Amino acid sequence: MRVWRGSFAILAMCLVGACAATPPTPEEAAQRCEERARAAQAPTGGVSVGVNSDTGVSTGISIGLSADLLRGRDPQEVYESCVIDLTGEMPIRPARLRSL
Repeated sequence: MRVWRGSFAILAMCLVGACAATPPTPEEAAQRCEERARAAQAPTGGVSVGVNSDTGVSTGISIGLSADLLRGRDPQEVYESCVIDLTGEMPIRPARLRSL
């Protein structure tokens, strides 16, 4: 019985270790955090228009407001803190944000 319990414990630890996510590379973190920083600059959105023979014309609109935008956080601060949270290190390059 003890062997079974020991084997089960080792198997469980291996499974938990396999599920752990690997941290992103510094470049991946920069890209993900740039998106978040851009969302802190201004509302995001999109418009769609389509036509098909079954239903005719279809339209759509979407507007996105990030929590960082609503709080009035500086996009550069959002970028830096995001990269540090993801990698534990300072960003490898400045954020490439859109000009407003």
